[in-house]
Parts: sequence; C-alpha cells; structure tokens
Amino acid sequence: MNSVAPFAHEALFYRDEDDFLAGTARFVADGVSNGEPVLVAVPEPSIALLRGRLGGQADQVHFIDMTEAGRNPGRIIPGVLMAFSASASRQRVRMVGEPMWPGRSELEYPACVQYEALINTAFEGRKGTLLCPYDAGALPGHVLADAKRTHPVLIDGARRVASEWYTDPAGLADIYNVPLPPPPKSAEEHVFSVGTLAHMRKVVTAYASWLRREQVEDLVLAVNELATNSILHASGRGVLRMWREGDTAVCEVSDAGTGFPPSFTGLSGFGIVMVNLLCDLVRTHTSHTGTTVRVYLGR
Repeated sequence: MNSVAPFAHEALFYRDEDDFLAGTARFVADGVSNGEPVLVAVPEPSIALLRGRLGGQADQVHFIDMTEAGRNPGRIIPGVLMAFSASASRQRVRMVGEPMWPGRSELEYPACVQYEALINTAFEGRKGTLLCPYDAGALPGHVLADAKRTHPVLIDGARRVASEWYTDPAGLADIYNVPLPPPPKSAEEHVFSVGTLAHMRKVVTAYASWLRREQVEDLVLAVNELATNSILHASGRGVLRMWREGDTAVCEVSDAGTGFPPSFTGLSGFGIVMVNLLCDLVRTHTSHTGTTVRVYLGR
C-alpha cells in the first residue's frame, strides 16, 4: 500500500521583488510542469509579478488575491486552502499563501499566527506543499520570529533548513489566545437566552441597518450561531455587545463557558467555520472564566 506523502509547510523570507520571484516562480513552474494543481494566494501586486515571470504557464495556475480572500485570517484554512485542496481530489498540490503583509493590523495579527500554527494540524497526512512568503525587508522582527515558530522549514535565499524554533501548534495557538481590547463604554449590551434568540436577531438587524442588506443578513446569521453555541454549550445564556468602529460593525458574544479552544479559527465545527466565512475578522479569547468571540463586518 502506498504511504501518504507528508505535507510540507515552508516559510520563504524575501526582501524585494527579485527575491520574491526567485523564491516562488520556480516553485510554481515546477508544479505546473509536474501536472500538480497550483494555487497562488498572495496580494494582488505579487500576482502581477508572478504572472509576468511565468508567461504562458500562468494560465494553469489558480490565483487569488489574499488581501480579499484572506482578509479574515480564520477564513484562509477552510475558504482558501482546504477548498483548493479538496478540488484537487487525491493529487499532490502546490500552494503559495502569504497571510502576513505590511499593513496587517495588530488586531488581526494573533489570528494570523494561530492560522499559521494550525496549518500544521489541519493538513497533517495530506499530500502537498504550502510555501508562505514573508517580506523580511518590511515586516517587524517579531513577525519573522513567529514565522520561524510556525513553519517546520525555513527558506532564506539559497538556504533551506529545518527550523530549530518550530513550536507545537497547540501550544503556539494558546500563546496567542490573548484577551481582547475592552469594548467602548458606548457599546449596546443585551443579555440573551434560548427564549430571547428571536428578539436578539431583531436587535442586531436594527443596529446594523446602516450596512448593506446582505451584510446585515450575514451579521445576524453569525451572531445567532455564536449565541446558539453559548446556549447549548455554556450556561444557557450569554451577553451580546454591539458597537461601531468607523464603517465596521462589531458584535461580541460572551458567556461563562469554555466552548471555543484557540484552534477555533478553522478546525472546529461547521458553525464557527461559517462565522469566519461570513465576517471580515473573528477574534476569540477563552479562559477559565469564560469565552468571548468578537466579529467584525465592514461596508
């Protein structure tokens, strides 16, 4: 019986456009030549660079703008990588995925590290390689240090080595299970239980009325899923808080349970995966006193 080839998760440190192309173009071209399905999920400017270098081979590569598809880091595993891997049936796949780019906010960053750590669990036993470029010339040093902890293999120029800093995925996800910034004093607050779920959905609908209709529907669905989880798996009740940050609606569901482990960003049940697919950002904090899940959805 043929054994399943291991999944390789590699970090590529680059410092300019030429460095980026030197590290990615051959990787992609070799995949096309080998008949492997190839995905490139990077910011749009890098897509243009790779298309130019690959020439006609670019037509055989599936390109995705990561700043859109991966705006919510919790969407990358189920909505980008798993979706592509599943479409390739049993073939070995090659994927280039850049989850961290200059401009990512501090609020998004912990979710990015959790995503990178959980890749190693999510794709365990699958066939393929994921190459993750990091702009070493522009990203802060702590970002590169975390990349060394989340990737078993590091590539820097011609040097390709096993990472001596690689950390167990669950442990690293726990490290970034950090408390969320406190809600503003102006936040609306509503206690909910099973008997008030319908009213809660109306409250969210009314609050988010300034969003587009389909966004309101997405937000109501996401909050309803989180509240239902609180009722089923926590104390049977919870607290909903809502506020606005610029053009972004923020909703937070808190309860006394510990229902969401740090790995919720793509590896838990379908419900929380759905929440990640619906929202622009999902952040969570779980402790011995309870769980808080905060979702963001902007115009």
